[in-house]
Amino acid sequence: MKNKSNIEEQKIIINKELNIWEALIPVFALVLMLFFNVFYVYGDDALSGSNQFILLIGSAVAAVIGFLNKVSYNKMLEEVGENVKSTSGAILILLMVGSLAGTWLISGIIPTMIYYGLQILNPTVFLAASVVICAVISIATGSSWTTSATVGIALIGIGETLGISLGMTAGAVLSGAYFGDKMSPLSDTTNLAPAMAGGELFDHIKYMTFTTVPTILITLIVFIIIGFNIDTTGTTDISDKLEAVEQAFNITPWLFVVPAFVIFLIIKKTPPLIALLVGTLLGGIAALIFQPDLVLKISGSDKLDFVSGYKGVMDAITTDVAVETSSVELNDLFSSGGMKGMLGTIWLIICAMVFGGVMDAIGALSKISRAILNLFDSVFGLFASTVFSCVTLNATASDQYLAIVVPGKMYAKAFKEKGLAPENLSRTLEDSGTVTSVLIPWNTCGAYQSGVLGVSVADYFIYAIFNWLSPFMTLLFAAFNIKIKQLLKK
Repeated sequence: MKNKSNIEEQKIIINKELNIWEALIPVFALVLMLFFNVFYVYGDDALSGSNQFILLIGSAVAAVIGFLNKVSYNKMLEEVGENVKSTSGAILILLMVGSLAGTWLISGIIPTMIYYGLQILNPTVFLAASVVICAVISIATGSSWTTSATVGIALIGIGETLGISLGMTAGAVLSGAYFGDKMSPLSDTTNLAPAMAGGELFDHIKYMTFTTVPTILITLIVFIIIGFNIDTTGTTDISDKLEAVEQAFNITPWLFVVPAFVIFLIIKKTPPLIALLVGTLLGGIAALIFQPDLVLKISGSDKLDFVSGYKGVMDAITTDVAVETSSVELNDLFSSGGMKGMLGTIWLIICAMVFGGVMDAIGALSKISRAILNLFDSVFGLFASTVFSCVTLNATASDQYLAIVVPGKMYAKAFKEKGLAPENLSRTLEDSGTVTSVLIPWNTCGAYQSGVLGVSVADYFIYAIFNWLSPFMTLLFAAFNIKIKQLLKK
C-alpha cells in the first residue's frame, strides 16, 4: 500500500517509441489467457496459483514489447522492485487481518456476532432480515463465500419452507453477503482495492460508505416491500443452529468489547497495522478468558498452562484452525486460515505488481492512461470507463480479483492526473469489480454462489439488488460530483 509521499513522488514514464496498439497487446494477451485459464481449465481453483503465473506470462509479453521499443531489462526490473516495495504495507495488513480472524474465531467474538445476528429473523420481514444477517456475518468474517455457504444455505432452506422464491432468498443472501464482504477490513477485496489504487485501508472503507450505505438502504426497502406483499407459511426455526453455537462456544455480550475497542481505535485514526495488532492480541486474551477449553483443544495439550495457552493462540494466529459444532451447516463458518490463509492473496498482489511494473517501465500504462483521458475528457467519463473495465474483466477474465487488480493498476495514474484522490478509484473498483462478479454465470463467483445456493444466476440476478445497483450508484455520484475527493496538493 503506497503512502501519500510515494504517490506524489512517483514519476510517470513516457515512451515515445511505443504506440497505443503496442501498449494494449499485453492487456489483450493477459485477458485472453486468464479467460482460458479460468473458464476452460481451472474454474474456482484458478487462484491456487495458475492465475498468478498467467500474470507473470503477461509480464513477459509486456517485456518483449519493451525490448522492441528500446527499454532495458534493468529498467523493467527496477520498476518491478518499486512496485512490489509499494505494496509492503498492504501485505503486512493482510497478514494482520489473517491473524485477527484467527483469534476472533477462537475467542468466540465472530461466533457471538453470528449467534445474535441469527436471532433477528422474523417471517414477515424474512428477506430484509436475511440481508441484515448475511451483512453482519460477512462483516465479521470478511467472506461472502463463507457466509453464503453456511448461513446462506440455511436461509435458502428456511425461505423454501415459507414458500418464498429461491431466487428472492438467494438475492437477499448475496446482497447482504457482498455488502459485508465489501465493507469488512477482514475482506481480501477490501484490502486489495486500496492497495491497487494507492490508498489507505480505513480511508477506503470510510469513503465507500457514501455510495454503499444508500445502496444497501434501497435494497432493504425493496425487500421490505416485497416481504409485505408475499404470503409466508411455516416458522423460521433456527433453535438447532443457536444450540450448536452455544455448545461450541461460551457466548457472552462481553466479547463485543474487543471489536468495539478496535472500532474506537479506527475512529481515532490509529494506523491500521496498530489497530489490527491490538485487535489480534485482545482476541487472544479473550480466548484464554472466555474459551479456555477450546484453546486447550487447539493446542493439543492435556492441561492449560502458559505453554499450551501460548501454542493454542499462536496456532490460531498463524495456521488453519477449525471448530466443529453439532450443525454441519455451521462448521465451515467456524474455520480460519490465519496468516497462512492470506498467502494466496499476497501471491496474487506480488504477481500483479510484476505485471504492473513492467507495463509501467515500458510506458504502456502512461500511453493507455493518456488515451483514456483523451477519450473521456470529463471526470464522469473516467469513472464510467473504470466501471466498464471492471465489469468487462469480470465477464472476460472470469475472476473478481483480476477485475480489481488490472483496472486498479492501469487507472491509478489517470485518476492522479485528473487530480482525484485514490479513494475515488478504490471505491469504484469495489462498486463495480467486487460486487458484479456474482452476476456473471461463468465468473468464479457466479459459478460458486450458484452452485452453493442451488439457484441459477438467471433466477437470482434481478433480486441481487445491491450487486447490480452499486455500479449505478457510483456513476450517479460521479455524474453529480457528489463526494468526489480531490488530491491534497502541497
